[in-house]
Amino acid sequence: MNVVPTSENGSPPVYREIAEELRGRIRSGRYADGDRLPGENALMERHGVARATARQALSVLINEGLAVAVRGSGIYVRAFRPLRRHGARRLSKDLWGAGRSIWQTDGGTRGYEVAGLAVDELVPHDHVLRALELDEGSTVVRRSRLYLVDGRPVQSAVSHLPPHLWAGREEAPAARRVRAEDSGPGGIYARLAELGHAPAHFTEEIRVRMPTPEEAEELNLAPGTPVLEVARTALTADHRPVEFNEITMDGSAYVLQYDFDA
Repeated sequence: MNVVPTSENGSPPVYREIAEELRGRIRSGRYADGDRLPGENALMERHGVARATARQALSVLINEGLAVAVRGSGIYVRAFRPLRRHGARRLSKDLWGAGRSIWQTDGGTRGYEVAGLAVDELVPHDHVLRALELDEGSTVVRRSRLYLVDGRPVQSAVSHLPPHLWAGREEAPAARRVRAEDSGPGGIYARLAELGHAPAHFTEEIRVRMPTPEEAEELNLAPGTPVLEVARTALTADHRPVEFNEITMDGSAYVLQYDFDA
């Protein structure tokens, strides 16, 4: 059985003590976002430890998402102030109905941008058809995008909308916006309202899992960082589904807030 080295008097392993010291300097601002952390050689000399111990200490910070290794360069601080995602407030009609983006409740005054936006029409996977209560072989309009905050990718989203919502009104401004890259003020929910299918209810299912290799690359995730998988369905007042959205979020970039009455 391997014995983890400990400090004197049975205190935590040395590598954890080193990691705690570095973590404290990151949180205090001594090491800022983008700063290079002391490397293995520097930690070995400063603390009088073996290379394996120094490497373990740095690995702790990488696995926590506080640092990222850049091949051939070193290990750098990846400090990021988490976004607060307020589950109910961000989907309020008072927000998108007034032409505002639901993202304004997440990022506040922080700058965000949308990258990699793509719109197409296709036959989706069966679980999407079930969520939208569509027959086998039905097509949907799929809107895929990647969101960045402070230049960092934090979430990807793929929404699906059934074309029958605007059947016979394909040239209506709202219908054209649904199929265009720019969905206009208030986003898709405002356009659905203009088409007579305003969302009145939302349901979200949230799971935590490890990312696929493609997701880890797209979101630039540090090793060991989980993702939050959100499946959201928007429904009308009579509970007809009008949108199904699959969202993948960097688990280290968000705080989820939900308010409930007793």
